[in-house]
Amino acid sequence: MDQKGFRRESFQSATSDEDMLEISGAPMDFSMADDDPPLDREMGGFSSYNGGGMNGRSTMMDFLEEPLPGVGTYEDFNTIDWVREKSRDRDRHREITNRSKESTWALLHSVSDAFSGWLLMLLIGLLAGSLAGLIDISAHWMTDLKEGVCLAGFWFNHEHCCWKSNTTFTDRDKCPEWKSWSQLILGHGEGAFAYILNYFMYVIWALMFSLLAVLLVKGFAPYACGSGIPEIKTILSGFIIRGYLGKWTLVIKTITLVLAVSSGLSLGKEGPLVHVACCCGNILCHLFTKYRKNEAKRREVLSAAAAAGVSVAFGAPIGGVLFSLEEVSYYFPLKTLWRSFFAALVAAFTLRSINPFGNSRLVLFYVEFHMPWHLLELVPFILLGIFGGLWGAFFIRSNIAWCRRRKTTRLGKYPVLEVIVVTAITAILAFPNEYTRMSTSELISELFNDCGILDSSKLCEYVNDFNSTKGDDLPDRAAGPGVYTAMWQLALALIMKVFITIFTFGMKVPSGLFIPSMAVGAIAGRLLGVAVEQLAFYHHDWAIFSGWCSQGADCITPGLYAMVGAAACLGGVTRMTVSLVVIMFELTGGLEYIVPLMAAAMTSKWVADAIGREGIYDAHIRLNGYPFLEAKEEFSHKTRAMDVMRPRKSDPPLTFITQDTMTVEEVETIVTSTTYSGYPVVVSQVSQRLVGFVLRRDLIISIENARKKQDGIVSTSVICFTDYCPPLHPSSPSVLKLRSILDLSPFTVTDETPMEIVVDIFRKLGLRQCLVTHNGKLLGIITKKDVLKHIAQMANQDPDSILFN
Repeated sequence: MDQKGFRRESFQSATSDEDMLEISGAPMDFSMADDDPPLDREMGGFSSYNGGGMNGRSTMMDFLEEPLPGVGTYEDFNTIDWVREKSRDRDRHREITNRSKESTWALLHSVSDAFSGWLLMLLIGLLAGSLAGLIDISAHWMTDLKEGVCLAGFWFNHEHCCWKSNTTFTDRDKCPEWKSWSQLILGHGEGAFAYILNYFMYVIWALMFSLLAVLLVKGFAPYACGSGIPEIKTILSGFIIRGYLGKWTLVIKTITLVLAVSSGLSLGKEGPLVHVACCCGNILCHLFTKYRKNEAKRREVLSAAAAAGVSVAFGAPIGGVLFSLEEVSYYFPLKTLWRSFFAALVAAFTLRSINPFGNSRLVLFYVEFHMPWHLLELVPFILLGIFGGLWGAFFIRSNIAWCRRRKTTRLGKYPVLEVIVVTAITAILAFPNEYTRMSTSELISELFNDCGILDSSKLCEYVNDFNSTKGDDLPDRAAGPGVYTAMWQLALALIMKVFITIFTFGMKVPSGLFIPSMAVGAIAGRLLGVAVEQLAFYHHDWAIFSGWCSQGADCITPGLYAMVGAAACLGGVTRMTVSLVVIMFELTGGLEYIVPLMAAAMTSKWVADAIGREGIYDAHIRLNGYPFLEAKEEFSHKTRAMDVMRPRKSDPPLTFITQDTMTVEEVETIVTSTTYSGYPVVVSQVSQRLVGFVLRRDLIISIENARKKQDGIVSTSVICFTDYCPPLHPSSPSVLKLRSILDLSPFTVTDETPMEIVVDIFRKLGLRQCLVTHNGKLLGIITKKDVLKHIAQMANQDPDSILFN
């Protein structure tokens, strides 16, 4: 058999740069795969391989002492073997521990190995916090650039530009140093023409920012689009997507995230910050051998990096840890919990040191409420929870339907045009309304705000009666014309954001969903809060108000309703509960509002789950066909392993390798004629008693290396997977011993094992495949893909929607 042809055909077929994959609806080119240089790319410079032979002509290579580069690693778009990876790490740790007793140098190596995990967390926290600070500062400046420029220094945003101004508090946004585009070009800012010019400049800047963002994503890093959380969940479950967490993705995502947020699109930066932090974690893993060479250990680091990402996104370190545990992580041991906590702490401390908002806070919309809530207010809080659940279910169904349309029609072929059209519509609709013109974070900050004496916002234009003012607390007052105007504008803003977000999330720019969802809920909550406040003011003698909300008292806080509404809508979309409540109270600094937040979060989850079980990230995972085995769902169907295993009755017989009778040419023929990721090894063709399991990749690399490095290995050489090979004729070619790459303890089940147990085994052990036997005789194999297809079939879904092996 032609050796060269075999090598090109079998080894490179699965990792060619021409391989394409549908990510969020658009074809992706994997030429970026070398962003994440694993061992499987380092095919040059093999160490010598002394394969076993007969009559003392060669010695058997000890795989543990001198492993081949590439053996034990994985192809792109394959699932890792968690059991094997954890076993390898235990062996490595045991060897280091034993050697530490031999010398001082070995002891120091053992200490440094133990400390390396904490050092890595420190570096991830520092890098993630620094990038988050850079993104916050840049996005704030570029958002204000759409409306004007600072004469004192073009690098100042509107707020920083007016810090040194001598204007009064009420005119703090009209300082002479800040000029709108009409003032700069026309010399005045009043009149219809000035308004039209400002409108035009706003739309032009928005289009420029979004166009640059989508072109950078399309041209340099296709993986930088979207929020990244569905893909990170899939990667943390054991799937490999080379380049998704690489250096180019990190650089382009950081730049385009600033551009996308600044363009005014209905998206946030919080979800993509999790992707950015995980990119930092993956890149820094290459500095430490134990994380670079072990995919399971690397995923522990990525879980901690996800916690650091949420920590800097919301200024919520504890919420970040709980988010990683509840929402994204597949395997989360106690040690990872501690390290996630440390990484989130360092990231938050770094962001606080940078102080991107100039207010000594970690987020733009930090607020504090002073009045306690009353038990009867749980009714409107639960109503907000119902609204959040309904909005979440509506958004998920609508967005998935639109994304599916994008994937299956010609729309997906024009990502740049789609981004430009959506940006133009958003900018044209947003400018006339001051609540949609401002950035979404500023909008949420304004909605959360508890009106004080000095507030000049329209939301705080009440009819003042200062004779009844007691200290800093203002009593409930009659709404003035400014409040009614703000209510109409907020109602229009709510309608716009509800619908425009459906078409924005999933486009080919970085797009988070946390902030738009919170904005929808905050608007609805503020509207309800003002309504309840006015109801209590005008009807304080009603029975429901008489006991706790007398005339002249400060009893209703509309900002609290906005916060509860934000939590409800975010919970309805993502189905988070514990981490959501912790994030929200870390945002506000108020522990006494945990019960309203819990009531709204649970209500929204119950309502949304009653309509559809999947959160937005799980829905996108299913839409894209990622091989993700959801740990939260139960399998209740009464099927058996023999119903799912391959081969089926109509299939060709199972492909296997015998332990000591097949030649190199026969094995190469099996490898080139099939696409399986591994092969069972049996005693003989007749008995078919199971011996072990060998991975296709390990077979290819070992045979290629033996042909090049070991004398006497030819196509007629026998491959032996045992320690003692059967005696051959003296004139026979050398025997190729591959005992070291054989997994002698593959997971097996009997053909009568209920699939309920098999699914549980795949979930909890993270298996790639499981062999099916009957009385010790090999019958078939069940892969993770087979399990996913079976679950889809039992749920009356298309089993072929699982795209990957």
